[in-house]
Amino acid sequence: MDRKVKEQILAVRDTGLTNMFDTRAVQRIAYDMNFYELVVFLEEHRDKYVRFILTGEE
Repeated sequence: MDRKVKEQILAVRDTGLTNMFDTRAVQRIAYDMNFYELVVFLEEHRDKYVRFILTGEE
């Protein structure tokens, strides 16, 4: 996970609009915020995303 995707995850989290485990909602919010790298990352690396949300580790 690169720095840009990590920053985008944290920005979506900071909105407080969804539970971060609702990955479809996270994708929708990311898309609305023009975070296309995060949208693609969730499609290709959902396991890495969940690990980051659970542990803070990349």
